[in-house]
Amino acid sequence: MSVSSPLRIASVNTNGVRAAFRKGMGDWLDASNIDILALQEVRAATSDLENLLGPEWDILHDPATAKGRAGVAIVSRAKAHIHRVEFGAEDFDSAGRWLEADYEVGDQIVTVVSTYVHSGEDNTPKQVEKYKFLDAMTARLPEIASHSKYAVVLGDLNVGHRELDIKNWKGNRKNAGFLPRERAYFDRFFGPRGEEVTGVDGTTGPGLGWVDVGRTWAGEVDGPYTWWSQRGRAFDTDTGWRLDYHVATPELAATVKDYRVDRAASHAERWSDHAPVVVDYAI
Repeated sequence: MSVSSPLRIASVNTNGVRAAFRKGMGDWLDASNIDILALQEVRAATSDLENLLGPEWDILHDPATAKGRAGVAIVSRAKAHIHRVEFGAEDFDSAGRWLEADYEVGDQIVTVVSTYVHSGEDNTPKQVEKYKFLDAMTARLPEIASHSKYAVVLGDLNVGHRELDIKNWKGNRKNAGFLPRERAYFDRFFGPRGEEVTGVDGTTGPGLGWVDVGRTWAGEVDGPYTWWSQRGRAFDTDTGWRLDYHVATPELAATVKDYRVDRAASHAERWSDHAPVVVDYAI
């Protein structure tokens, strides 16, 4: 893959890739000059991706076990060097939710992960599965960092880490997506590597040393949000959540040249309830 210009990596939850293309995703993609794109909630077959994207894209796709659900993909202008889908314990079904790929960028290897964390629902089996997934992430992130200096985990992580990440955080303190136990995982993901970190729920554990590119770039401001409910006027009033992340190793995060959320100009021009997150890495 060429390194004459920054490596542009983007991520978006398509909320069904076929519907997204019917609503204009293809026009956005044609104009975005993206090198690597991570997709979540594909909810389609690999053949659908091939038909929608065309031969100029290399496609890696891990569909969910249940047809029409979840599904993650990584599509790129250059072919992946290798890819992996094994994740979590053997009895844990992560199909359609975690896909890793290595890309040769100049003389470097860049590891890219597309992931779709469960949305969850407090005090239900759905939340148990979400915690199992976050536990698996906690175990996998140090392994990735140990073999890849340049790595980024992209996707809809379905957790707003801090109060800055949700417009109506006060009203969501007891809801999945902003539960203290969920947020504590992120305290450890982004805590100093190897240091004891106290999570927002009072639990402690070692920091993993990864970087939240979006928060680092934006600073201490509300948002920028990446998801808005389809109900009411949430998009018009920017009553959103920042659920879509670039979680990078410190070495990769240090190369960031630009970060943006491609928020649609109007509600009518949206092709997903999520907005793409686009980052330029000068590797």
